[in-house]
Amino acid sequence: MKAESASKALQDQGFRLTRQRKILLDVIDKSGEHLDAERLYQLAQKQDPKINRVTVYRTLKMLKMGGLVDELDLMHHEGDQHYYETRAKGEHAHVICLRCGKVEEFFGEPLQRLRKQVEETFGFQILIARTEVGGYCAHCQVLRERELEEAAKSAPAGR
Repeated sequence: MKAESASKALQDQGFRLTRQRKILLDVIDKSGEHLDAERLYQLAQKQDPKINRVTVYRTLKMLKMGGLVDELDLMHHEGDQHYYETRAKGEHAHVICLRCGKVEEFFGEPLQRLRKQVEETFGFQILIARTEVGGYCAHCQVLRERELEEAAKSAPAGR
């Protein structure tokens, strides 16, 4: 995310893009991961050991209010954990394996068609759309099938 656009978005909300806020935004943007607050804190501390957890939580709240990051729950695979990503990627769906927790991102025309259909059907003005799809990745499907086969073999006869 460009510092100029981030700075303007924050200024519009009455905030400044301080050095520590820029570090946190850059870490979220460039990590290639969906980071929770603790992991963000650990990565940011490598760049600036003076960053503390309070700064991370306050900055995340401010970045959400400024429309620069989204807070995700990713199907609550890790319980009540929340993850963060910048909006610079554009709208996309998160595809989450409910077994291993692997997260893939899906960009494509079907999402735009769905958005248009919702807008037309309900006369709704969409400002942001988040889509999560839960299921089993190819690897976990194989493991799950084996587990079901093993369970069937070990089940008492007649049930």
